[in-house]
Amino acid sequence: MDLNRSLGICTKSNDSRSVDLRRYINLKLKAMGVPIYKTKKDCDFLEIAHDLLEDYMERMRLLKDHLSPVDRRIQDFLDRYIGDDAPKLPCDTFLLDRHGLGRELSLPPDSNSFKSECLESYRVHQGVLHNPKNDRRTTKGVFHIVDGGLPVPADKKEVPKASFAKILEAALNPAKNLLELPFTSTQDEKACIWTSLMLRPLVSPKVPGKFPEKRMETRFFAPGSLVANLDFVESIFGNAGSPDLPENDAGLDPFHWTGHTGCVILATHLCSLKKKSVGLPHISKATDRQKAEGMCYEDDDELYNEGSPFKMTCRDESGVIITIIADNYFGYCKKEVKTQIGYASNLFGLSEEEHAGGALAFASSNHGEQFFLD
Repeated sequence: MDLNRSLGICTKSNDSRSVDLRRYINLKLKAMGVPIYKTKKDCDFLEIAHDLLEDYMERMRLLKDHLSPVDRRIQDFLDRYIGDDAPKLPCDTFLLDRHGLGRELSLPPDSNSFKSECLESYRVHQGVLHNPKNDRRTTKGVFHIVDGGLPVPADKKEVPKASFAKILEAALNPAKNLLELPFTSTQDEKACIWTSLMLRPLVSPKVPGKFPEKRMETRFFAPGSLVANLDFVESIFGNAGSPDLPENDAGLDPFHWTGHTGCVILATHLCSLKKKSVGLPHISKATDRQKAEGMCYEDDDELYNEGSPFKMTCRDESGVIITIIADNYFGYCKKEVKTQIGYASNLFGLSEEEHAGGALAFASSNHGEQFFLD
């Protein structure tokens, strides 16, 4: 593991590291064809690299529909689970391929604060302070699970597959203001993009002489204004680099991969969706469970989940799990990774995770561990 790229541990001072990361961010933004944070030095450097960047942008244009191996596994699952009309994952995202990019992107270089309708961020001596709008401590009505996969527990809300497809489509099409990157927020020209991150959380630790360590793969997608959430989760689980590089493709290293793939999509704007628009049935046609869980409507203007934040998970026994989080509460992002670790642990076997969020349990009996002839 490269401790600098994965965890941000290096010998450079914070100031010099920030300067390097900002230049790297501007290079990536320019390569995406979106506005950069303009400084004279960066503009001079990018002018020298003009032809190189133009060549790169043309190559990217030809590969505009290309998905990395992990994203292809997620998209194949959606196509199989939903059908031909399955929404498509964003292809052209600002990839956080090394630790610290999310932190630099969460604040403009010429200001020590950033405020939006979802959170407030401040630059402090120790690093950065993020204050999300919601600091939740309740789970009532939060957990929603899509039908058609593994059984839905009685304490979770069951979501029709058709409704999940419409909610996912809405999640991947946020308003422009939600895509605005804090890094360029003080300029007239603002970058409006998706950001993404790859994690490789540990599921089964190495047992010397017995088993190698086993990890799953998890992809995070967030609109630009919510990049602070990605900064938070990479600080806990580490940055797994670029999913486009062969050395980071879990599929090419089955010896250390559990075979499970996770995806998390942040979409705070979903709280304004209406039940009718996402295809939930009218109360006259709803099942008893749908009536009890509020998965139906009586009035055309009723909001999904009564307008409250929620987490919606789609998963089956194939080993792919996709979660939409209609909130920017940091705790949900961290807990969702731990839930996905528990999911992979349950399917993989010979391992367990304390935050699994439920497990399949079977009766057993202990006949003793040592036996002697009498």
